[in-house]
Amino acid sequence: MPCATCGDIIPTEVTRCPACGAWARRRDFRAVGVAVFMLLGFNAFIALGSGISLIRLIRPLHRATHDTYDPARTAEALAPYTDVFVICAVMAGVTGLLYLAWLWRAYGQSPGPHRHHRAWVLLGWFCPLVNLWVPPRIVYDVWVTSGRFRAPQRHAAAMIVTGWWTCAVLGVGLAKVFTLSSVHTLAEARFAVHVGVAATACQALAAALCMATVFEITREQR
Repeated sequence: MPCATCGDIIPTEVTRCPACGAWARRRDFRAVGVAVFMLLGFNAFIALGSGISLIRLIRPLHRATHDTYDPARTAEALAPYTDVFVICAVMAGVTGLLYLAWLWRAYGQSPGPHRHHRAWVLLGWFCPLVNLWVPPRIVYDVWVTSGRFRAPQRHAAAMIVTGWWTCAVLGVGLAKVFTLSSVHTLAEARFAVHVGVAATACQALAAALCMATVFEITREQR
């Protein structure tokens, strides 16, 4: 069959044009990529808004003293943010399911070589300990095998994937610390607010970097 990009003849047993690298059998999944991209953007927006709201609590707490500090009032002010983190976790779960469907198809269209079997696209997220390092390796392999990249481009992709995964893990861990923090003393309240700000910042940055990976991989596989 002729290539839709350069017109060269593509053998039936291959999936990409030998001349230009275009896909021979286009399985366009841009709609799924766009949906994942938009959901990630919404997650980043919610996390960023929550972080900005928490920053506004830092100045009153720094002005407070041990005599003027009111634990009950602070706990009441921070309680909605615990609910926000729960909502963000639910949204991340929904986004993650669609992301896995997108990544499964992206893995199938990338020619490889891959360091992990396709089954690990799903298993790598749910197996304890393994889920700390397998998912970013799979995403990186899919990215760099979806196109023709030079060494600097591969290094840039590795930095983006590493940054995304590091921020995602830190965001989950810091959010858990925030929800378990107490505000019985002024020092504990200040610590909780700072941890909450750090958690929202990591979550927003993780979503933004993940958006970059989804955009680049989908664009390369068009």
